[in-house]
Amino acid sequence: MDEIKIRQAVPADVANLNRVLSQLSSDMGDEHRAGEAEIARFCFGANPVFHALLAEAADGTIVGAAAYSPFFSTVNGSVGIYVSDLWVAEQMRGKRLGQGLLAAVRKAGIVAWDAGFIRLGVYQDNPKALAFYERIGFVPAADTQFMTLAGKAYESLGDEA
Repeated sequence: MDEIKIRQAVPADVANLNRVLSQLSSDMGDEHRAGEAEIARFCFGANPVFHALLAEAADGTIVGAAAYSPFFSTVNGSVGIYVSDLWVAEQMRGKRLGQGLLAAVRKAGIVAWDAGFIRLGVYQDNPKALAFYERIGFVPAADTQFMTLAGKAYESLGDEA
């Protein structure tokens, strides 16, 4: 992994970042609704809501990416880092690049927000990802279930108030 450089994404990376995040969506069987305009606005705009790291090979090929955001936990009394996306190119899997990206996210989170932990979501039907995260020390939160409010329910929230 010595020939791989992990660096903060910059505005010139929008197309590559969107391409690899689209590949992650495809790998997971998800629809990729973000486009370059959304990546540019939400990662590099006036009020960024996420940050990204890229793993780049010596020839400039992007072989990994991580998208992350800070959040505050009153339970932990500290800032956490939510990793929304972690992608490693197929040819790089098993070479500790995913762990390297997470270590770089941790370092960036400490520098920016004095972050004290990382949280992420993993599909239950992805045993390889679950094993990877558990192997490096992530612990499942059996007492918590992520819930999502979206679509019409999101749009109408507060309409009856």
